[in-house]
Amino acid sequence: MEHDFTAGQAMGLEEAAAGQAMGLEEAIRTRRTHKAFGPEPVPRETLLQLFELASWAPNHHLTNPWRFRVLGPRAKELLAEEAEREKQGAARKLQRAPTLVVVSVVLDGDEGQRRDDLLATAVAAYIVLLGAHAIGLASYWRSLSLLDTPAVRTLLGILDDEQPIGLLHLGNPIQAQRVPPRAPAEEIAVFLD
Repeated sequence: MEHDFTAGQAMGLEEAAAGQAMGLEEAIRTRRTHKAFGPEPVPRETLLQLFELASWAPNHHLTNPWRFRVLGPRAKELLAEEAEREKQGAARKLQRAPTLVVVSVVLDGDEGQRRDDLLATAVAAYIVLLGAHAIGLASYWRSLSLLDTPAVRTLLGILDDEQPIGLLHLGNPIQAQRVPPRAPAEEIAVFLD
């Protein structure tokens, strides 16, 4: 079944009404990490569109190694309880966003494929963040060691051949975020002869 993430779906409601889509460069430069969200969860259909968009991440062997687990209220509560047990201070932060998505990668094959799949899944997670931003949602990517504990792996159904890579917080923004400084390209690029 083919899905199209159309220009209309890639716009927030206000932009769609005005007929203006957010360009890629603008999306990259204006996406921010949000730590405060409105209470409404992201609709299932929107999440499925974001995950479909993420499936276009470059993946050398076309293994589709990314997995997205959307946590419902009970799963969020159980995860918060486990965070309290682990004394990781993450329980309160788990309540910030109405929608939490655990991103993991299926690691299979030789070391080269495993590395490629890990990096491809990180790109897929970023595509979710960019796509969410393009439609007016706020987001936050956390690398959380709690996700790799045996109890949480069991709770979330993370299989032995999977590695969790992060927790995406998604929801409606309730405040603007500052623009952080970035290093100039001349400081981070090397041109070799």
